[in-house]
Amino acid sequence: MSDRRSFLQRAFGLGAGLLAAPQLLQAQTGSASAEGIRQGALAHGPLVAHAPVVTTEVGDLPFTMDGKTKVFQLFAQVVRQQIAPNKSIDVWGFNGSAPGPTIQVTQGDHVRVVFENQLPEATSLHWHGFEDLIGYDGMPGVSQSLVRPGEKFVYEFDIHQEGTYFYHSHMAMQEMAGMLGAFIMHPRVPYRPHCERDFVLHFQEYAVLPNNTVPNTMNMEYNWLLINGKAGPASTPLIVRQGDRVRIRMVNLGMDHHPIHLHGHTFYVTGTEGGRIPETAWWPGNTMLVGVGQSRTVEFVANNPGDWMLHCHLPHHMMNQMSSQVGKLTRSGGLMAGGDMNMAMGLPQGTPGAPMGEDYGASLGRGMGFGSDADIATTNGPLSEGKSMDAMGDMQRQMKTGEPKLSGEQMRNAMAMDMGTDAMQEQAASLSPQAKNVPNFPQDAYMEGPMMNMEHTRMLAKPENCGLRPGWSASMQGMMTFLRVLPPAQFDEVIGKMRQAKRANDPYAAVLA
Repeated sequence: MSDRRSFLQRAFGLGAGLLAAPQLLQAQTGSASAEGIRQGALAHGPLVAHAPVVTTEVGDLPFTMDGKTKVFQLFAQVVRQQIAPNKSIDVWGFNGSAPGPTIQVTQGDHVRVVFENQLPEATSLHWHGFEDLIGYDGMPGVSQSLVRPGEKFVYEFDIHQEGTYFYHSHMAMQEMAGMLGAFIMHPRVPYRPHCERDFVLHFQEYAVLPNNTVPNTMNMEYNWLLINGKAGPASTPLIVRQGDRVRIRMVNLGMDHHPIHLHGHTFYVTGTEGGRIPETAWWPGNTMLVGVGQSRTVEFVANNPGDWMLHCHLPHHMMNQMSSQVGKLTRSGGLMAGGDMNMAMGLPQGTPGAPMGEDYGASLGRGMGFGSDADIATTNGPLSEGKSMDAMGDMQRQMKTGEPKLSGEQMRNAMAMDMGTDAMQEQAASLSPQAKNVPNFPQDAYMEGPMMNMEHTRMLAKPENCGLRPGWSASMQGMMTFLRVLPPAQFDEVIGKMRQAKRANDPYAAVLA
């Protein structure tokens, strides 16, 4: 027995030495990741009250007290939501937004949620990850009856868990229409090490045709990828002070998994939809796969100043309005798109003259649920540059409320000012003279790289964007936002501008107080 015990002790000591060696090497090299490990995962200070959780774009659901019970009023509603400059869609959400507002409670609370259905059809709410009474589980026909339009249902919980949970409709197509929200259970004893900043990010996807506002909830392909209900560049950055320890809670309720990547930092995965992970089981990384129906929590020390990207790393999720192009590709010199591949390859069908007509061509990219094998009228191909710019003037006028319509020439000048000196020539100069002879060029027009800069739009004129590099918005698309790690002076400047804005229902209100 003693020999066996000695062997195990020696083996454990060797294993511990091997595990300690990389950490010792990191400490000796003085790397940023070693400093993060030292300050973060392995450092424990005195107990400090938890930081308020910020859900950008959305904010919190307020509550009242009925004795010792926290009472929340939650409404399921149809919501018209602006998801990007000049793009609004019709979704279903809660209390005026999709995702719905975040509910924050503390372990030991008794909570009552008075739910009212203002939708045109019946629904019910599931409380994802809750360990509670079957009567409040929200499974229609199993644990409760459906809540019909105009009806109310009261859910009551004794909160004994802690972690990142969420609520959502338990009707599948309603989930795809936007119906979810976060439910944060703070621990009775605050977590250590303490985090100065704490955020919730929801990931959603919608399939919306370019000329429509209603998501196709049956579709399996998506062209709008959102964080907290906004697509880049409209998503609001996460603002932190250099040196802060940061917690980010990520929630995914959709049809796609999302590998979320953070630039410039290494984080530790510290929680799931089952609660907090014991510290000995935390693991490091900079990309976290958040699966459907999951929440994942990461923590790190924000010790590397800069405006760092935080985004889904699926390539198609880093683009907006992705759908098959109809008409001439914008950088092709005349290659048509819109018809099916048989037409494009010289196999005529239907109307005489195909495939030589301008309304036929290769069907590039991904369709959005409509056929591309019919005779499709070209809308943007035959337009002259002047007419195209005049049409864009309408868009410019809409994005700048109160300004008159711009002419094509004025629009060209405005674009040049927004995109940099002589922007059109600069964009053309980014292409090789031999580009048209290179396989896989050009691609679908909606996949061709940077967009038009949009910093001038009212939607992006927010304090959180103060100090970003000019032209930043052209490369921010889809499921993207920033983690802005700001040195103290710049942090104080941005926070000061956020306070001066005095926005109603500001999601950062608790931080700005």
